[in-house]
Amino acid sequence: MRLATIVFEGKEQAAVAASGGYVPVAAINRAQGTDWSTDMFALIASGRLDELTGWYNGGGNRIAEQLGGVPEADAKAAPLYRHPRKIWGIGMNYAKDPAELAAMPEDSEPVGFMKPDTALIGPGDDIVLPPQSKQVTAEAELAIVIGKACRNVGEDEALGCIAGYAASIDVTAADIHAKNQRFLTRAKSFDTFFSFGSELLTTDEAGDASEIRVETWHNGELSCADTVSNMRYRPAYIVAFHSRVMTLLPGDVILTGTPGAVVLRDGDTVGCRIGGGLRMLANPAVKG
Repeated sequence: MRLATIVFEGKEQAAVAASGGYVPVAAINRAQGTDWSTDMFALIASGRLDELTGWYNGGGNRIAEQLGGVPEADAKAAPLYRHPRKIWGIGMNYAKDPAELAAMPEDSEPVGFMKPDTALIGPGDDIVLPPQSKQVTAEAELAIVIGKACRNVGEDEALGCIAGYAASIDVTAADIHAKNQRFLTRAKSFDTFFSFGSELLTTDEAGDASEIRVETWHNGELSCADTVSNMRYRPAYIVAFHSRVMTLLPGDVILTGTPGAVVLRDGDTVGCRIGGGLRMLANPAVKG
């Protein structure tokens, strides 16, 4: 199932993607007598996303098509939700080639950082280039959305704790980070430095996550791309690893690294395309 957050009836609401548009969960509730949350974060946190997915896969998809909805061209996309409890990211996660991936030491661990939710924007919102930085970079990334609370889980359990995947763009003041590696958090934390897509691809719909393709677009052209299979640390490992550091909660977001970054200048546009049918996430850059 593919879900989205759109502006409907004057507020940001969860919707189910159907052919050509989106059917708000509120409309499904009215038609079916159900009471699923119409707020995406609350829906995930409620633990009932699996219930909605089961309804959809058990014939609800046909009902959603019959209900109709908001045409994609008319739907104003919003961030999937605005206030995750945690936004965690890892860096340098794609190997250049299979030989590099095979040569990775067994005891290697991912490089991590955290971002505040004040950095969060949605599709089409401006990325503001701060005056403190002369080189801002942007990276398309696959975002893992946690669906169940987990602590100290193994990789075999970790995939069951994922609600799904979303498109995201991680922005960095690269010159500030280059001054000192300890400045990573500051370089990643400016307002508007995290774009979070409007759509969620549930794990059943995603299938084998290793086949998901991640693309960074710059000014309408494909800049770089790779697949999850070339990650040093894949989603199951990432979730298991971070669950041994802290309890992961429903709605937490983990960014999984990028196939490549682009430098942003005033007037540029950066985009993230994720395989599996997710709508492209794109944001313009403006001088602050």
